[in-house]
Order: sequence, then C-alpha cells, then structure tokens
Amino acid sequence: MSPSGESDFPARRQTQSPKFPSRASDEIMHQDIVPLCAADIQDQLKKRFAYLSGGRGQDGSPVITFPDYPAFSEIPDKEFQNVMTYLTSIPSLQDAGIGFILVIDRRRDKWTSVKASVLRIAASFPANLQLVLVLRPTGFFQRTLSDIAFKFNRDDFKMKVPVIMLSSVPDLHGYIDKSQLTEDLGGTLDYCHSRWLCQRTAIESFALMVKHTAQMLQSFGTELAETELPNDVQSTSSVLCAHTEKKDKAKEDLRLALKEGHSVLESLGELQAEGSEPGVNQDQLDNQATVQRLLAQLNETEAAFDEFWAKHQQKLEQCLQLRHFEQGFREVKAILDAVCQKIATFTDIGNSLAHVEHLLRDLASFEEKSGVSVERARALSLDGEQLIENKHYAVDSIRPKCQELRHLCDQFSSEIVRRRGLLSKSLELHRRLETSLKWCDEGIYLLASQPVDKCQSQDGAEAALQEIEKFLETSAENKIQELNTIYKEYESILNQDLMEHVRKVFQKQASMEEVFHRRQASLKKLAARQTRPVQPVAPRPEALAKSPCPSPGIRRGSENSSSEGGALRRGPYRRAKSEISESRQGRGSAGEEEESLAILRRHVMSELLDTERAYVEELLCVLEGYAAEMDNPLMAHLLSTGLHNKKDVLFGNMEEIYHFHNRIFLRELENYIDCPELVGRCFLERMEDFQIYEKYCQNKPRSESLWRQCSDCPFFQECQRKLDHKLSLDSYLLKPVQRITKYQLLLKEMLKYSKNCEGAEDLQEALSSILGILKAVNDSMHLIAITGYDGNLGDLGKLLMQGSFSVWTDHKRGHTKVKELARFKPMQRHLFLHEKAVLFCKKREENGEGYEKAPSYSYKQSLNMAAVGITENVKGDAKKFEIWYNAREEVYIVQAPTPEIKAAWVNEIRKVLTSQLQACREASQHRALEQSQSLPLPAPTSTSPSRGNSRNLKKLEERKTDPLSLEGYVSSAPLPKAPEKGKGWSKTSHSLEAPEDDGGWSSAEEQVNSSDAEEDGGLGLKKLVPGKYTVVADHEKGGPDALVVRSGDVVELVQQGDEGLWYVRDPTTGKEGWVPASSLSVQLGPSGSAQCLSSSESSPGSAVLSNSSSCSEGGQAPFSDLQG
Repeated sequence: MSPSGESDFPARRQTQSPKFPSRASDEIMHQDIVPLCAADIQDQLKKRFAYLSGGRGQDGSPVITFPDYPAFSEIPDKEFQNVMTYLTSIPSLQDAGIGFILVIDRRRDKWTSVKASVLRIAASFPANLQLVLVLRPTGFFQRTLSDIAFKFNRDDFKMKVPVIMLSSVPDLHGYIDKSQLTEDLGGTLDYCHSRWLCQRTAIESFALMVKHTAQMLQSFGTELAETELPNDVQSTSSVLCAHTEKKDKAKEDLRLALKEGHSVLESLGELQAEGSEPGVNQDQLDNQATVQRLLAQLNETEAAFDEFWAKHQQKLEQCLQLRHFEQGFREVKAILDAVCQKIATFTDIGNSLAHVEHLLRDLASFEEKSGVSVERARALSLDGEQLIENKHYAVDSIRPKCQELRHLCDQFSSEIVRRRGLLSKSLELHRRLETSLKWCDEGIYLLASQPVDKCQSQDGAEAALQEIEKFLETSAENKIQELNTIYKEYESILNQDLMEHVRKVFQKQASMEEVFHRRQASLKKLAARQTRPVQPVAPRPEALAKSPCPSPGIRRGSENSSSEGGALRRGPYRRAKSEISESRQGRGSAGEEEESLAILRRHVMSELLDTERAYVEELLCVLEGYAAEMDNPLMAHLLSTGLHNKKDVLFGNMEEIYHFHNRIFLRELENYIDCPELVGRCFLERMEDFQIYEKYCQNKPRSESLWRQCSDCPFFQECQRKLDHKLSLDSYLLKPVQRITKYQLLLKEMLKYSKNCEGAEDLQEALSSILGILKAVNDSMHLIAITGYDGNLGDLGKLLMQGSFSVWTDHKRGHTKVKELARFKPMQRHLFLHEKAVLFCKKREENGEGYEKAPSYSYKQSLNMAAVGITENVKGDAKKFEIWYNAREEVYIVQAPTPEIKAAWVNEIRKVLTSQLQACREASQHRALEQSQSLPLPAPTSTSPSRGNSRNLKKLEERKTDPLSLEGYVSSAPLPKAPEKGKGWSKTSHSLEAPEDDGGWSSAEEQVNSSDAEEDGGLGLKKLVPGKYTVVADHEKGGPDALVVRSGDVVELVQQGDEGLWYVRDPTTGKEGWVPASSLSVQLGPSGSAQCLSSSESSPGSAVLSNSSSCSEGGQAPFSDLQG
C-alpha cells in the first residue's frame, strides 16, 4: 500500500481542478503489491516464525531470518503466505530488486523438517531470492544425515533455490557480517520483535491517515470545484458558510495527521539517536525517511489546499458581493424608475401664483424624499467601482450597472433642475401678472374713490388729476410693457391657457389705462376752466333707496378678521362702495352709476376666482399631502391599523371634486373675468356636476367618525409637519362643505349688482339651483340616517319636505283604550314627504360630538299618497292639520312647530294630491276619447255608464273650443236666479259634523253612477256633493249674479244649476254667486266625511263624482308600530 503515493487532489473550481503536489510513495506504502498492513496480520506476525531484522548482505540484500520454530510445519499456508508477502513488501523496491537472503536456523531441528522448511519457503516465497543459508542440525547423527541427504538431494535444491548448508554460526559470518545479524545468530544487530511490530503499526497507521486525509481533501476539492455559484444573497451566504465549516473540519484532520506524524517521527528519532552506534539497521533509517516524506507531503498538501481555498473563498466572497450589488441595483433601479415616472408627471406649470409656489414646495419635498434613493444609488455605484478596482471576476456585469446608476442619478438631477427652472420662470411670470392685476385693482379703487361732486371744482379736479398722474407714474414697474416680449421671454412655459391668461391681463391693463386716460382728459378740462359753484342739493329718496348695501361676503369679512389678506382686499372694497354710494347721491348720471356697479361686479368676480383658486389649491394639498401619503411605503409604519384600506372613507370623493374644479369649473370661471354679470351661465351649465357634493356630504359622518378615532395617529402629525399646516386635517376635510355654501352668497352678491344686466335671469336661476342643491344635500343627510325601512327610498320619488312634528292617532278599528291614549298622548315623529308616500320615523339623538351627534331615524310607518287625504284646519289649534288614510280609517293629527311650517306642508301635500288627480283625470279622459272615437254612437235610451260617459265626454270635447269661463254660458242663456234662503244642500242630511272652516283633501277621487248623470239631462256635467271646493281657474267676468273668484279660493256649494253653473258661497267674505262647474274640479269635503277626490277611476272616461268610499292601495300598520 502506498498512502503517500500519487495523491492527485481535485481542487477544481467550477471548470478546472488544480493538482495538489504528489510524491512517489515509499515502498512500504506500495498498495499495488500488497494491500496488507501490520495491523491486519498482527497475530500472525507475533508468532515470529519469520522476521525482517533490518540486516543487509554484502551487496545490500535484505535479510529475512527464520528462527528455530518447532511448529513451523503447522503454520497454515495462508498465514505463511501473508507473512512472507508483508515482509517482502517492507524493503524499498531497489533493495527488493537485488533479492532477499534467507537465514534458516534449524540447528535444533531434524533433517526432515529442514528439508520440508526449505522446500516450502522456496516454493511459496513471493519475491526474488538471492541466497538461502541454512544452519543444519548440530547433533552428530542429524548432521551426518543432513550431509548425506543434502549431497544426495543437491540437484533438487538447485532447481528451486540456491541453498547453502552451514554447520555453524561462524560459517554464517562468512556470508553475512556480524553487524547485520541479530544476537541469536552471533551478531550485534539490535532487534526487538515487539518494538519492531509497534513501529510498523504506528508508521502504517500514519500512512493510512495521510491517505484518508488526501482522499478527503480530494473529495472536498471536487465538491468545491463542482459547486455552482448561487444567484441570490441568501443562497450564496449559505454556501459560503457551509464550505467554510467543511474547510475548518478538513484543516482539523490535517492538523491531527501532522501531529500523529510528528509523534511517530519523534519515536523513530529516539532510535536514531541510539543508532549512532553500529547496531542501528537500515530498515529503521528507511522508516524514519518514510515518515519524514509523508510529513513533507502533508505540509505541501496543506499549503496547496490553503492556496486553493483562498481562491475559492475569494470567489465566493466576490460572488456574495456581486449578489449584494445586484440586489441593491434592482431595488435602487426600481425606486429610481418610479421616481423618474413620478417626476415625468410634474408637467403642470401652475395657473396662479399660489399654485406655482405650491408646486415648487412639492418639487422640493419630492426632491428631498427622493434624495435618499439617489444618494443610495450613487453609493452603490461607488461600491461597484470599488469591486472593479479589486479585480472582481464579474467586471463585465458590474461596470454597465454602475454606468446605468450614474445615468439615472444624473437624469434625475437634470430633470429636477429643469423642472425647477420652468417653475421659477412660471413663478416669475405669475408674479408679474399678479403685480399687474394688483396695479389694475388699485387703479380701479382709485377711480372709484374719487367723488365726482368734488371733481367739479378746479381744486378738486387738480387734486384728482395729480392722484391719477402719480398713479400712472408707477406703471413702468407694475404693468406688462410688451406682449410679444413676454411671449418670447417665457416661451418655454407658455401653454394655451397661460397665454390666454397673459392676454387677458394685458387687455385688462390696457382697458384700465384707457379709462385712466379718459378720466385724465376730463379732469384736465375741468381743471383748465373756471367752474361755477355748484348748489348742493339733497339727494332724492329714490337714490338713497338704490344705494347698495354691504354684501354678505363683506359682512363676513368684518366678523372674521383672522385673514389679513382678506381684510386688505375688503377694506378698499368697502370704502369704494361707500364712496360710490355717496357719489351716486350727488350725481344723476346713469353711466357713472353703471360704471360703479361694473367695478363692484368685477370685485365680486375677483373674490370668486381668488377663493376658487385657493380652494383648488387646498384640495390638491390635502390629496397629495395626506391621501397620497397613505399609499407611500415609507410612511406605512406610521399608519395605525384602523386606517388601513380606509382612504376612501376618510376622504370620500374629494379627488373627484378636485378634478372637477381644477380641470373644468375654474377654467370656465376664468372665461367670465371680462363679463362677470354672465357668470350665472357657468353655474347653470355645470349644475349637474355639483351633485358630486351630495355624495361627499353623505360620506362626511363616516369620515368624521374615522377621524375622531385616529386623529392622534403619528401619520397625520407627520403629514401636517411636512405641509407646514397650522390646522389639522379635519379642518381641510370641511372645505368642500364650506365651499358649496359659499357659492350662493357670492351669487347673491353678484345678483345685487346685476339687476339690469343681461345675465340677471341666469344669476337668479343659478342661485335658485344652488339653493336647491343645498336643500337636496341637507335632505340626503337625513335620508341616509333612516334605519329599518325594507324598501328602496328611491322608489318613493323625490323628497319634497322633511321635519319633526307631534302626532296623535285616531283609528276606527283601534282598541278603545288605545284610541283614548292616542287622543291625549302625542308621539314625536319626523315626517318625510315624498312624491309617492309620506314616512313616519322616530328621531333618535346620538351621543357624541360633531357628525357623531347627528340624529338617526327609526322607520315606523309609511302612507301611500294615492290613498291619503288631508284636513287643513283642526279646530282649536292653528298649527294642526289632519292626514287621513283609507277613507279616515286611519287619522293622524299632526301639529307643526309653527303655523308657517304647517301652511308650507299643507300646500305641498295639496300640490301632490292635485298633481296626482290631474294626471289621473287626463289619462282617464284620454282613454274615454279613444273609446268614443272607436265605438258607434249609443242609443238614446241606453243606461250604460260607459256610453253615458262617452256622450258626456263628446259634448265636453265640443265645448273645448270655448274658454272655461262664465261668458260661455251667459252668451247662450241668462244666469239662473240665486236660490232662496234655506234652500240648497242640507248639511244635516249628510251628517256633516265638521266645523265650517275644516277642509278635507284626498287623492282618491270617487265616482257617481252613470245612470244618475243621464237622468240629469245626459250632459255629462259634474254632479257635486255638498261640501267645500277649491277654485282651480280664475273667474272675473259674468252677469250681476256671478261670483268673482281666484284660483286657490275655497268656496261652499249651495245649489247646482243648469248649463254647468253652480251657486256657491265664499266663506271668507260671505258673498254668494254663480261660477262655472269646470272651475271646481277639486272637491273639499268636511272633516269626517267619506266624500273625497279620487285619482283612480274605475271606468274609462268617467269624470263625475259619487258618494262611494275610496279604495286604498296601501296597507295599514297597527297602532303599536306607530307608537314606537
């Protein structure tokens, strides 16, 4: 075996494996000959039937001694062969090639055994034999016998081995020197078999350790060489850590092997020290040299492995550095790409000075936030350059990434510089425009503040002229000089909107200068001529009455003086108006007055635009400074859990509102700068878009609740700090609510100064529409608070009115005690009047603050308007009225907070019932007309209701060409006489118990039998029942017995006349007279009566009335439900 021979260590890295240094192994380790070790045949060697003492012959042949061993013949062939093979493998190949000398000591044996031993050795010796020396038996007989037998068998021995029979030890010394023989053969060679066996075991154990270590290093090197470099940081770190652990273990095995080798060498060295004497043999010296060579090989192998590991470790570390660099590159590049995309969206150059300043602040904030990423990118690029300088193996991969990082950073910096330059240009331009506008406003204030009466004198005219000339001297530093110069200077930022704005400012400036020059020319004329004294005249009362009063916006400014800018604007504004009012009293010029009104209109328009721009700016600030930051990963750690995925709840549709105002409404408002009196059209055209405020206001309670829960969140505090806001977010969330209410005040103000202008009607309509939106928003806030209603509130039609009332109930089918309880104990109910139903709800106040204190409404009952009637007046209380249902089966006595509220509700309910009745009658008449055109004329004797109605409708169609007035009847016949006292309708005959001032209304119109109509002449006119009626058409002309009535008047039916005329009495004046039947299309029955108007007619074409009860479409609710 050869643990030190041919140790090729495959320390391949990826593609190649460097060879560790190798050395030819000592013959002791030559594993191609014998793979045996002393440890393997230790028991056989211990028998000592043969040993290698280390002696040499004269030519250096190794000497193997076979001592006297009586049981030699009993040794198994396998053991004998193993020992022979092992002993012949110990000498070097060079010595073994010379041939072995065998010394067979058989001095105490018999010839027969000598012969057998020699023949056995010669037959199975595994190596070359040079000489066999046999010490024959010393006994006379055996010696004689051996001589004779040897001579007789000499030829046999020659054929096998060269054998020399020796008679004594001195004869042996003639062949082998005494120093090469052990003491038992008369020599001086020091040999101890047990010590030799221990040495051989130690040497071979060390050699085996060297072999295993070499194999281990070879396997480890192969593993390292075949390892693929990972593609991520974590895997690379794991591989480096695992390889380092295995390297440390291999180094520990090397250390142990070296320690073992030095220990063996030390033990051999002790023998060498003793070997200075002549007794030291050659094998001991060879063993020491072998161990030294093995140690040297281990040292060289360790050095080669360390060199290989250093390269492998360097490559792994460089791979880890590369993976860190690549990971950082991906992260930074993603951030820089997002930053570049973000900055690419910064295309707005601003539409006002405040907007540009805000954009510059946003740009600075964005640059500050992005600067961290840019610095990280630059640092990563420097790290990559350092890797290249350190000769990283992946230079070709690192260099392009470093170049790309530098390019992105430079691109960002240059884009920031470019954007800042554009915004700075825009800021400069807007400052010049603001300065020009401010100069124009100051000029307008100056003109408005010059009283005309004082200018009539020469001194006054000169003073005013000096003021104007002094003001015009400031034009050079305030006004825009040349429009083309501005266009050329600011070409890089001018877009169509900004160019239009510059043009309008320039036009305004030119217009104002023109006005100044005209005033200047007039004043020069006044100052040049001697004016006569003007007799002061007291102003006419009409002039005083026409003087404008301070606008709501001005009054608000005096109450709220926290805004210094607003106070500065309103101060000259108020002074200008007061002086204009004074000047109006002293002059009668309509042109001067219109000029003053125009100035005031421009000021209102200026306030509208200024506040609109500020409003848009505040919305943008909230959306970018708060809403957008909720999606910013860098701010995520500041968000509380309650705010996750709640952006839509907190901000509602504020983004939709912002886009509407910024992209549409503000730009359209700016188109009316020169004609502010027409701004109402702008509101009317965009009135539908203002419905978005209803959605925002409906979400406001949820937003307010979420804010109160999370207002102390660090996220809001950080955003407020970055924006440098003095007020917290909730103040800005209230801005849309405040803005929608601000419009109606500005429209009122504009309308006040535009009474005789072209757009006055549009302003009035816009004001009404805005107020309608405010009412709809307010109503919707109440509607969303209704709970417990199973249906869809949208199916009930438009919400007309809503309010809180005290309600008593009186149901026919209720229990007696319940009816009595209801009579005396009112319920507090909140009523919602829709087009198709009226809802009864119970109002429940919530605990809390702000919007959390808003009430909620528990649904209790609803009444279908198709089956509802009303009694306008309830005796004893002017604030009460009745709502009854299904022919008074259910009666609700409603008490309003004030008579005015009651009147408003009664009028609104009356409109609903009237509209329902009118719609049903028109539909019925249309159906009857279709039937009359398609059916043949009926026989005169027919009593069919449908035919009678058809004839009646036909006659009515014939009369459609005549107006429904008394003249139509007077022309054909004189008016009937007034009925006598006591005649007419008998109230007692119909059990009318209600007081005279009670009026009953219902939307369930009732019918009479058609045969009754035919008995009255078949004219198809209405046959009325006693009670009160509402006049639906004015009647002023007629005979002496005609009664003058107006639409909406209430009259009492006294007697039915001929030709469609009825005799009625006006209860308010006591007058009586004849009116056309067609004027009384709506019946007012007394309270408690089942007679009512119906909006559902059972037979087509029926337009008459009867005493039958109305049919209800809606169900009834028990009294307990209403009680709540």
